[in-house]
Amino acid sequence: MSLMDQFKSGLARSRDGFIGRLGGLFSGGDIDQEFYDELEEILVSGDVGVQTSIKLVERLQDEIKGRKIKEREEAKNLLLELIVQIMGSAEITNEPDQKPYVILLVGVNGSGKTTSAAKLASLYKRSGKEVLLIAGDTYRAAAIEQLEIWSERTGVDLMKSQAGSDPSALFFDAMNAAKARNVDVVIGDTAGRLHSRYNLMEELNKIYRVIGRNIDEAPHRVLLVVDATTGQNAVAQAKKFNQSVPIDGLILTKLDGTARGGIVINIQDELDIPVSYVGTGEKLEDLAPFDPEYFARALLEI
Repeated sequence: MSLMDQFKSGLARSRDGFIGRLGGLFSGGDIDQEFYDELEEILVSGDVGVQTSIKLVERLQDEIKGRKIKEREEAKNLLLELIVQIMGSAEITNEPDQKPYVILLVGVNGSGKTTSAAKLASLYKRSGKEVLLIAGDTYRAAAIEQLEIWSERTGVDLMKSQAGSDPSALFFDAMNAAKARNVDVVIGDTAGRLHSRYNLMEELNKIYRVIGRNIDEAPHRVLLVVDATTGQNAVAQAKKFNQSVPIDGLILTKLDGTARGGIVINIQDELDIPVSYVGTGEKLEDLAPFDPEYFARALLEI
C-alpha cells in the first residue's frame, strides 16, 4: 500500500463526516461570507481547533481576494496549500546518523505506545537496521509480555526486567548493551502516565537523564504517542509532557478510529512539534512516516 493510500485508509471514518462536509462545501456555489462561516464551522467540528480554524479561514479569505479566485474548486486547492504551510515539510525520520540511535516513546496510558514501539521497530528492521527494543513499562507485566511477543514477530532483540523493577536501571543496562552489540537503533517503551502526575513525570525525566549519561546526545528523539480519538486533549498532553522532557516529534495513533482527522493540523499549529508518524491500522505495517502534503490531499480528497 502506498503512503497516499495509507492516509486515505486512515481517514476512512472521517470521510463520512468531516471530509464529506468539506467536499460538499467546495462542490459548487458562490464564495461569499456564508461560505467562509460554514468552512470555519466544519474545521472546528473536525478538531482543527478554534484558533487554527480562524487562522486558516482568514488566510484563505485574504489569498482568494488577492488572487481574485471565483470558483470554490480553485479555493479548495488553495486551502490545501495553506494546510501544508501550517504543517511544514515532511521529515526524514528513518535515516539516523548516530549509532546507536536512541528513540524514547512517552505518553499516557492507552495511547498505543507499546504497539507503536513494535511498529517502529518493524519499520527500521525492514530498512536493514539492527534494532533493540526496551520494555520500559515495568509497572505492567502485560506490557512486557506484549512487547516480547512483538519482538519475536519482528525479529528484533528485547531487553526487559521483572515487573515492578526500576525502569531507570533497565535503561542504564540497555544503553550499555546497545553499545556492546553495535546496535543501530534503540527504541524504548515507557510506562503510561497521566500528564498531570508530578512524581511519574519526574521519573520519566530521570530515565531521560540516565540515557544521556550513557550515550552522548541521547535520546536522539523523544516521540510523544498521542491517541487521535482524544481530540483536543492530545494538545494538552503534549504541552505537559514537553515540560518534563523535550518532545521533538509525535506519533499520532488510531487515526483510523476518529471521524475528526483535523486534529493533526491543530497539534502542529499550536505546538510547533512535527507529527513524525501516523498509525493507520492494527498491522505492523500500519505506521506511516508523516507527509503533510499527502495527508492534506487525503483530507481534502484532491
